[in-house]
Amino acid sequence: MTANGPLALAPAMSDALARWLEVEAGTRDRSPHTIKAYRDDLLAFLGFLGGYHGCPALPGTLAELKQSDMRAFAAAERARDLSPRSLARRQSAVRSFLRWMADREGFDASLALSTRSPKYQRSLPRPLAPDQARQMLDMAGDGHDTPWIAARDLAVLTLLYGCGLRISEALGLDGRAWPFREALTVRGKGGRERQVPVLPVTHQAVAEYLRLAPYPLTPDQPLFRGARGGRLSPGIVATTMRQARQALGLPPTATPHALRHSFATHLLSAGGDLRTIQELLGHASLSTTQVYTGVDDAHLLSVYRAAHPRG
Repeated sequence: MTANGPLALAPAMSDALARWLEVEAGTRDRSPHTIKAYRDDLLAFLGFLGGYHGCPALPGTLAELKQSDMRAFAAAERARDLSPRSLARRQSAVRSFLRWMADREGFDASLALSTRSPKYQRSLPRPLAPDQARQMLDMAGDGHDTPWIAARDLAVLTLLYGCGLRISEALGLDGRAWPFREALTVRGKGGRERQVPVLPVTHQAVAEYLRLAPYPLTPDQPLFRGARGGRLSPGIVATTMRQARQALGLPPTATPHALRHSFATHLLSAGGDLRTIQELLGHASLSTTQVYTGVDDAHLLSVYRAAHPRG
């Protein structure tokens, strides 16, 4: 038996975990990344129970869980330096699994489910200011000696900022997506599709890259190519951003994902409503989008303090 891992699971519990993950993936539209995280969370929990009670966890073990068991698990995870935010996510996955098991096996899990998750301060996104975003794009467009690569880098970053895409969404586009129409169909987390308006400046940047690119554009090949013709790597885009931000004196938070944050924050500052921004970003929950209201409030407060230092 291991202290934390699949060897600590009895076959019945292993089967139950696999079934729950299938249900989460199939009926709740969870992404493969989320399913993997859930699996890791539950393996940690069930592995802990195996070591804590001295025998592999069984459905009957879950039926007898108390608050003391859940607190002991939380303490063990904190001792491993798991952050409050990660622990809260892990406990959320555990509670979802316990509810499902309680319904399936017919036991009362209320004692275990009543344990509170740790409080944590959700960090605010770190967007770029509008002028910083423009400078970043200008720098990226001039940042490579090979013209088509410079045009490619500018096109990718313009797409991230102009459409609010995740880097994986932008680099996952194939040739069949071109030419862009007024709206681009994007497949995001959990396979959810959304329509994102395409600004003329974004269309022009991608068109210029394709005009200069040495590789033919075909429906089944990547839209954005690396120097050798394969699909462009996120690491290359991150390197482009790092070089540009260093040249501009911007902080390390100026990453490709910061352009997505900038897209959302600048829309909100211009009067965009949260529901629309949620749809454009592809967030499953409005609460995820609401974090940008904190960014906007923080910006207004900083402006106020600069104008009224005695306030």
